[in-house]
Amino acid sequence: MTEKKVPIKKAQLEEIIKEFPTPFHLYAEEEIRKNVRRLQAAFSWAPQFKEHFAVKATPNPYILKILREEGCGADCSSLAELIIAEKTGMKGDDIVLTSNVTPFEEYQKARELGAIINIDDISHIPYLEKHAGFSELLSFRYNPGPLRKGGNAIIGEPEEAKYGLTREQIFEAYKTARQKGVCRFGIHTMVISNELDGNYFIETAKMMFDLVVDLYRTLDVRIEYVNLGGGIGIPYRPEEEDVDLELVGKGIKKAYEEKIVANGLHPLKIAMESGRMITGPCGYLVATVLHKKEIYKNYIGLDACMANLMRPAIYGAYHHITVMGKEDWPRDYTYDVTGSLCENNDKFAINRELPKIDIGDLVVIHDTGAHGHAMGFNYNGKLRSAELLLKPDGSVEMIRRAETMDDYFSTLDFSWL
Repeated sequence: MTEKKVPIKKAQLEEIIKEFPTPFHLYAEEEIRKNVRRLQAAFSWAPQFKEHFAVKATPNPYILKILREEGCGADCSSLAELIIAEKTGMKGDDIVLTSNVTPFEEYQKARELGAIINIDDISHIPYLEKHAGFSELLSFRYNPGPLRKGGNAIIGEPEEAKYGLTREQIFEAYKTARQKGVCRFGIHTMVISNELDGNYFIETAKMMFDLVVDLYRTLDVRIEYVNLGGGIGIPYRPEEEDVDLELVGKGIKKAYEEKIVANGLHPLKIAMESGRMITGPCGYLVATVLHKKEIYKNYIGLDACMANLMRPAIYGAYHHITVMGKEDWPRDYTYDVTGSLCENNDKFAINRELPKIDIGDLVVIHDTGAHGHAMGFNYNGKLRSAELLLKPDGSVEMIRRAETMDDYFSTLDFSWL
């Protein structure tokens, strides 16, 4: 069981709201640091270990600065994410650009920063060479296809996913890159997302270590960097448990010794690109109840909507809900908790058992620290909310202001009307 607690009391939240109106996302800095340290401790045995935080999960420079202080790098998938990493002081091997239908401007920026470039398709070899040139350490993303079962709703089965090279293409890619003068190589995969079974990550490591050995034996290509991806899930539901990172670390260490050390390929740098497990449980969407509606069902309408958190709508994802001040009340009412978009899937919860809710109540939606604010949008003219940071001393700092109507209209020209 996972206890779902809000890191501040109702009275403090009410004081925060006097300065920063709801809705907003609130992140707990101390919990973020603890999560990073848990992951790093699990891999303290590795010759080198690097967590490249998946910037897409929470693309805020304040968050990235915290993670840089903890020794993390950045996993980037766009020009904007590369710039965020750069502005927080990262450069060189701290940054990975994981390619995906990549325009040349992103490759050029990655080369400027000295980043590791992780190529998603064999056709990008000549494209990268033409537009940016090869990075000092070049990596390829592997898609094992039907060799690796166990996809899920978020990332799908590997053979149905748009990412990565086939096994045959992987060998051809390293052969071609070496012929073009590349001397340093890495390899990457990402085949699962939001997974709670630690065995999946051990199996992935075994698969990748076997591939590292095969590449060395077949092509005499020495891989120096293996990125095992992210995908470590978090217990969104109270009845779920955290991934046992210590168990995962021990399992991967055993595989490393049996496959890498035994074949004379030690040391091999191990990296991951976790996002969700680092910041996900440390974020909270805070909203106020605006309306109650009683028709065929009972509805609670918030001042937040799908534009603030779209995971429930697109994935059917569960996010726990706390009604502040009513944590110990019986959950003897059943509600759909909704936003105000003109979309019937604009719901944070369906048929959720909650305490009696009144207009004006403060509602906290848990586990929104990753893929929450980041996936926001402006449909219906909705404005994206502020992001606040709860510091270890209990103070709160705004790390992104809320959008305004001026922001929304800034790209439109009304002068011709």
